[in-house]
Amino acid sequence: MLRSTGDRVVIVGGGIAGALLAKTLQNHADVVLIDPKEYFEIPWANLRAKVDPAAVERTVVPHTDYLTHAKVVTASAVGIDDSVVLTSIGRAVAYDFLVIATGRTCTRPQKQSDRLEMFQRDKDRIDGAASVLVVGGGPIGVELAAEIVMTCPDKRVTVVHGGPRLLKVMGPRASAKALEWLRSKNVTVLLDQTVDLTGASPDGSDETRSFTTSAGETVEADCHFVCTGRPVASGWLKGSFIEEHTDEEGHIKVDDHLRVGGLKNVFAVGDITDVPEAKQGHLAQRQAMVVSRNLRLLVKGGACKEEKLHRYKPCPKAPITVTLGRRDALAELPFMTLIGHIPGAVKPRDLFISRTRRMMGLKSSRPYGNMPRAM
Repeated sequence: MLRSTGDRVVIVGGGIAGALLAKTLQNHADVVLIDPKEYFEIPWANLRAKVDPAAVERTVVPHTDYLTHAKVVTASAVGIDDSVVLTSIGRAVAYDFLVIATGRTCTRPQKQSDRLEMFQRDKDRIDGAASVLVVGGGPIGVELAAEIVMTCPDKRVTVVHGGPRLLKVMGPRASAKALEWLRSKNVTVLLDQTVDLTGASPDGSDETRSFTTSAGETVEADCHFVCTGRPVASGWLKGSFIEEHTDEEGHIKVDDHLRVGGLKNVFAVGDITDVPEAKQGHLAQRQAMVVSRNLRLLVKGGACKEEKLHRYKPCPKAPITVTLGRRDALAELPFMTLIGHIPGAVKPRDLFISRTRRMMGLKSSRPYGNMPRAM
């Protein structure tokens, strides 16, 4: 058992919020990060990584590269009580303060090298395909379709979306502009339709498959990518004292300080919270910084007065930008919606990879050879 030290902060989840929180707290508390992966991944860059190998090397970073004064437990959290987190490797980790940052359900390899190989396989699939099916027309599906068609304009790309319009997280005007842009690049967009992927069968070649939509349309594709929404990763909390503080969708209910259910020593950040705002990476980072400041007060001050704790102010109308390849973007601002090179110039071509690496205390790039040994 990894015993408490009196100022132990255990962070469950090493995504964009949990990783930044661990980074900023490691010199102020006894920090333990529990994550099933031995690396941190810049999530908004992984679509570019499927078509650009140069981007991959900068987006998948071993936790030990930026956590020089924290412990890393490479495992999934499987249970919890009021003082201990239980892990999938049978290890119990005691905590004084707990932060839940498990985000959404996602299957990723444990090792960094295996994740890099996944990106290479995706690129090989795209390179070897004449036609690609993208299932889902949210930000991820639209961005992936755009990356493929702008990198490989000869590919036949089809997007099948179950809703009446693309990009439900944005307004109708933005949805219409995205649809027009994709169709201008010869992308076929099928709305109000779904695809039964389990029923797909070969159409005569080794790779090409014939997909039938719910409207009876046939889509031929050499490979496909599923870009539909994923549920929040709160299943491991069932039966625990945290379960009563979750809503119907599994989101954890937090107060203005991002504490769970009024508990003094349990916080939550990122997609798993019920904060009324879009689930975007930069907002998750904002939440992480508020919790970081609050935990520094609590760890140092012990019985910190309530009024000294920092409050998180949700951003329900935060601008949303969807990248459309290397040059274009779609931006929904408070008073206008823009698409093309102008909003594309606002969002850096490297998708904020360099800025994110600097936030994590990393160089803008690093060679990938021998990977540091996991703790």
